[in-house]
Amino acid sequence: MPRILSIDYGQKRTGIAVTDEMQIIASGLTTIPTNTLIDFLKDYFAKEKVEAVLIGEPKQMNGQPSESASVIKGFVTHFSNIFPEMKVVRVDERFTSKMAFQTMIDSGLSKKQRQNKGLIDEISATIMLQDYLSSNRF
Repeated sequence: MPRILSIDYGQKRTGIAVTDEMQIIASGLTTIPTNTLIDFLKDYFAKEKVEAVLIGEPKQMNGQPSESASVIKGFVTHFSNIFPEMKVVRVDERFTSKMAFQTMIDSGLSKKQRQNKGLIDEISATIMLQDYLSSNRF
């Protein structure tokens, strides 16, 4: 079974998570500089079967798009032009960064480790993916 990949897109860094081949468990894969994202994905898709890519959709508390929504929408368009066969699923990413930070605290990471913004992005992508898996179970 192909994997599902999740992207927590940021202007500087992008967190990436992926499912196992049975699409049961979401795991953080990496955080990379955003300017290398397309090359990373080309390489990853060449090595692994991926059926869908989740991309976070930033919203404000009232459900309206946040300031960064237009930047991410531009990335989604660019991604779809490069990978036209790949299914793209937009998912609400509200609170994922806060949840990621709390996960780091609950995991016992030191204050210095919790300052690693790349780790927060990777955990955020994992939370988005796990939420998607949980909500799409029969």
